[in-house]
Amino acid sequence: MSGDDDEPSSGSGDEVNVIDGHNKRSIPSAAAAATTPSSAATSGPTTRKRSRKACGDAIVEAMLEIAAASKMRAAALTNNGDRFSISKCIKALDDLQGVDQPTYFLALDLFENPSSREIFVSLKYEKRLKWLQGKCRAL
Repeated sequence: MSGDDDEPSSGSGDEVNVIDGHNKRSIPSAAAAATTPSSAATSGPTTRKRSRKACGDAIVEAMLEIAAASKMRAAALTNNGDRFSISKCIKALDDLQGVDQPTYFLALDLFENPSSREIFVSLKYEKRLKWLQGKCRAL
């Protein structure tokens, strides 16, 4: 077998096709016997094949972990989106006592901003009106 393990074998005799990741090549059947686990550590091309497979497996595993993390992040954002939705903010606004009409309609404009919605919903009930009034004065 030549030094470049991506080239097909030029040896004679029976040959066996071996699929290694993306490469398919023929190796002599005697070398195919060297792919047993006991001789893997002493066989150069076999060790390379196994390390490529292990590397490929690690990449696949990492990609699956990334996909799972992405799904968890999307679920968390959806849950936060529900918690700080415009309709929840309007319900909380309707529950406030002493909100005049200009402040009410300005609050509706503020609720277009996700950060403002989160702040409003997160504030204690007694602080929400003061926060809205401060925002009205700032605009």
